[in-house]
Amino acid sequence: MSSVPPFTAPERQRYRRHLQLAEIGEAGQLRLRQARVLVVGAGGLGCPILQYLAAAGVGTLGLADADKVELTNLPRQILYGPADVGQPKVEAAARALRHLNDLNTYALHPVRVSPANVRALVAAYDVVVDGSDNFPTRYLLNDACVSLGRPLVSGAIYKFEGQVSVFNYQDGPTYRCLFPEPPSAAEAPDCNTTGVLNVLPGLIGTVQATEALKVVLGLGDVLSGRLWVLDTLTFQSRTLRFKRDAVQSAINLDTANPADYFDVSCAPTAAASLTAEELRQQLASAAPPLLLDVRGPLEFQRRHLPGALLLPLPELAARAAEVPRTRPVVVYCQSGVRSAQAVEQLRTIGYDNVLTLRGGLEEYSG
Repeated sequence: MSSVPPFTAPERQRYRRHLQLAEIGEAGQLRLRQARVLVVGAGGLGCPILQYLAAAGVGTLGLADADKVELTNLPRQILYGPADVGQPKVEAAARALRHLNDLNTYALHPVRVSPANVRALVAAYDVVVDGSDNFPTRYLLNDACVSLGRPLVSGAIYKFEGQVSVFNYQDGPTYRCLFPEPPSAAEAPDCNTTGVLNVLPGLIGTVQATEALKVVLGLGDVLSGRLWVLDTLTFQSRTLRFKRDAVQSAINLDTANPADYFDVSCAPTAAASLTAEELRQQLASAAPPLLLDVRGPLEFQRRHLPGALLLPLPELAARAAEVPRTRPVVVYCQSGVRSAQAVEQLRTIGYDNVLTLRGGLEEYSG
């Protein structure tokens, strides 16, 4: 600690209540100043997480979110106001956080976390706090944290109920130990139509911030191997215990099923796809699209559309740069499932020129 600059008089005044706690003191506050915490999602959960971590003096806060502020966000995403509508969330959030505490560093990542960028993002931080709202991101962050040895503070909300746990902490259970398989399309909530009580994200996000501080400071009994659940309608809470599973806890970015990172509840809509007849018309035009086949090599050998580029889905994240951005791209597979996953992956990293062939080769041949 001797090489770390001492606190200034204004800093001591600002963090006085922490410094008065024997469990934190100056050593703990210095740990907070040196900490690097990545918050994924600057929405309902992310807003209270970011506010409390910034106010606590976490030295470097990473903000990862690709969305812009919408009017419907304002009741529960309390970092933003009407003037922020239409602005990138990470920029609007950073402005508010700097006003709250300008002693910290705020690293902005205006991207949706994806298989193509997650490893580099997570590697740059000590702790990851998941404030996302979808299952693919939760599995993706879990697998990245397992790969890189980072603790993951996880939270989730649904209507009137929320939950918090800490995964991959000191060889504790991972997200997959509790939830081995992503939900099916029928089980996953519709990301566009499910409502939420406006105060719920504040309650759950504050608990997540508390757990993140405990992890950084090495304080108390971290929610590792325990899932804390709150029902706001009854204001009853319960804690469920779970154990580390040797098989599930070994799954990481290199061994996971890439389909786990595809959002079944928010699959590409008709606007992100085209029919077999529409593809035939485009192929006959003066500027036909590039065809991208995301099946396996043996399937490609047996039959493929003329001129198609083979890029198997499991390799897509690593080879995404091979997909051009300057011409239309139609992605296809046998039935349309894998190609929809591929389009979702590509769109999360900024490709707006990709469509999936609905029904795949089966529909095209029919």
